[in-house]
Amino acid sequence: MPVSRPARRTVVLGAASALTALATARTAEADSTEPWVRRTLARMTVEHKVGQLFVNHVYGAAADTSDGRNTAEYGVATPAQIIAKYHLGGISYFTWSANIANPRQVAALSNGLQRAALEANDVPLLIGTDQETGSIVRIGPPATQFPGAMALGATQDVSAARDAAAITGKELAAMGVNQDYAPVGDVNINPGNPVIGVRSFGEDPETVARFMAAQVNGYQRQAGIVATAKHFPGHGDTRVDSHTGIPEITHTREEWERIDAVPFKLAIQQGLKMIMTGHLVFPALDPAKDPATLSKPIMTGILRHDLGFQGVVITDALGMQGVRDKYGDDRVPVLAINAGVDMLLRPPSFRVAYEAVLEAAKNGEITEARLNEAVTRILRVKASNRDPFVDEARVDRVVGIASHLTRAAKTTNRSITVVRNDAATLPLDKSPKKVFVTGYGVTATQTLANEATKRGHQAGVFQTGTKPSNLAIETAVTGATQADLVFVLTMKAWDLEITDPEARQQRLVHELVATGKKVVVVAVQEPYDIGFLAGVETFVVTYVPTVGSITALAQVLYGEITPQGKLPVTIPSGEDPGEVLYPAGHGLTW
Repeated sequence: MPVSRPARRTVVLGAASALTALATARTAEADSTEPWVRRTLARMTVEHKVGQLFVNHVYGAAADTSDGRNTAEYGVATPAQIIAKYHLGGISYFTWSANIANPRQVAALSNGLQRAALEANDVPLLIGTDQETGSIVRIGPPATQFPGAMALGATQDVSAARDAAAITGKELAAMGVNQDYAPVGDVNINPGNPVIGVRSFGEDPETVARFMAAQVNGYQRQAGIVATAKHFPGHGDTRVDSHTGIPEITHTREEWERIDAVPFKLAIQQGLKMIMTGHLVFPALDPAKDPATLSKPIMTGILRHDLGFQGVVITDALGMQGVRDKYGDDRVPVLAINAGVDMLLRPPSFRVAYEAVLEAAKNGEITEARLNEAVTRILRVKASNRDPFVDEARVDRVVGIASHLTRAAKTTNRSITVVRNDAATLPLDKSPKKVFVTGYGVTATQTLANEATKRGHQAGVFQTGTKPSNLAIETAVTGATQADLVFVLTMKAWDLEITDPEARQQRLVHELVATGKKVVVVAVQEPYDIGFLAGVETFVVTYVPTVGSITALAQVLYGEITPQGKLPVTIPSGEDPGEVLYPAGHGLTW
């Protein structure tokens, strides 16, 4: 008996009802927290308000850790002293700032920082980190490691994306991290994009929107932390990395509406609390060609007025070159606030930026109304987390638990994508043979060699990196000639501007194929590599070179699980970008 489908009107009414319920919930929350917001704002000095605009790193594994780098940047030695002196609105965690050793230590640090903030200001901190999953993570194992956005897109399973965000968010929350700088809403329609790539869910705006909205719900509704969608107005069609230069997006306004805006619009409808800006020029949205972060037509005119976003707008890191080319470091934060930004992330010189904003607030360049508007939005986000402390003894019962790891492994297994299997090399048999593993990544190549050994093979391994020398290529070829089967791992072999300017990875692959041995090529990052590897008969994509992804890869290679991944992006020919080698949605199975 066929299953009846609801009429379109019923579906639309159902969606409308859901949005109405969400709006009602938001109104109720606002009604309960608004008195605290008003009282808190009323007692703040200008210095307190300006401090709330800043999110910065601090050095040290504990709130009372003295570190000379803190003294050099802030004039005081410990994270707690920095918070007390500058009334910071947020802290961002990094491994390089000695903030992350293990989950219990992170939880203790978070509690110490929150204690310092409440003692100084009676206002909790936003504590955030870049835990996008996949290639961009700050907190490694034992925290659960999910594959990244493009791998999630390859699963074609929106619920997997929601669960990845929910589990990641719950583990962050257990460590006192109440904000994630994720998900990424950029639509990666440019195969040459050097900074987004696998951080995007794919090239189709509607698909990216669905996956992004699912992750917003996972972070905010299920995990109870703040999601931060990035990088508005859209970083998906650029060949310039905004860390090192200023990208210019040439889309028309209509193209922006049809491509870049779609994920952000849906996320906003889902109650998104924070958006991160992109340091990119978008002439169709602002003819003055100011970076979007500093553009009032984009930040206020489009994001606030046209899209109706009422949450907090935070900049991408202000030390990135994309926002520094046109104006000085003392002007950038002031211009950002006056453009409509609410929070300033990691300026290159904190004290220069802080003093510039404070002076602008005192002399009226930043009006009292604008300052209060920004701080009010920040306080509204913080209002639901006024008791920010976590149970340090409970961390191990949340972070990296078996059910989380099982869900991550299941998701990773579904993401592995077999793109080419022309000689029917896959699935591999497990009869004893000599295998040789080479190419990118010490951990990735050794993990795959270990997996081959577990299956009864004699495995040799030789890691070459992304720019193998002539000697490394010769050594790899020699190793291949002594083996029955060769695995070669590539990492952005398409990127002839930054990663592989002399096409050495491409040469390595071609010389290995020329040995006449069976060669299985594995792209451990973007799938675009295959467009530059003519003659390769077997090609698989993992999207990230983690232990979990390589373990899942081995299961696919040996036929222990059926490949299910589908390309979230179109693969063009490296010689003729107009020629499509593999369309989005392609993926082999058996």
